[in-house]
Amino acid sequence: MLFKMRFFGNGSTSRGLSNVLISDILFGGKPREILRHGSSGKITNVTSTPLMKKIEDVLRRPFGLGEAQVYGIIRLFRDTFSIVSPERDPSVVTADPDDNRILEAASATGADDIISGDTHLPDLAEWNGIPVLTPDTFLQKFLSA
Repeated sequence: MLFKMRFFGNGSTSRGLSNVLISDILFGGKPREILRHGSSGKITNVTSTPLMKKIEDVLRRPFGLGEAQVYGIIRLFRDTFSIVSPERDPSVVTADPDDNRILEAASATGADDIISGDTHLPDLAEWNGIPVLTPDTFLQKFLSA
């Protein structure tokens, strides 16, 4: 769903937010590659309390995950992610107001990038000076740093 990323390469540091956690868990691909970089210590994952609730709600949908699997995933995220408490409530994305939770978390963490596979957020191109990138574009940027 979202995470803050700190990556190191050529002396640069960046923080980014992403809403690709569900894609990573269920489908793999580029989102999973992003999380793999997180598990290596190059990326610091961050989520928010409202987004953790959303992740849990989505994981409970009929994807074939059992209760123990959902619990294990949520526990892993709680143990390995920093959790922020956003104070700002932007109303930028009207087509899908839940996407505003990503923006409020980006504001709370001081993100350098927002990474999203969603159709609404990349349409913004940037928000409050924070670039909105697809997972593929983020990985290109990350790997070239």
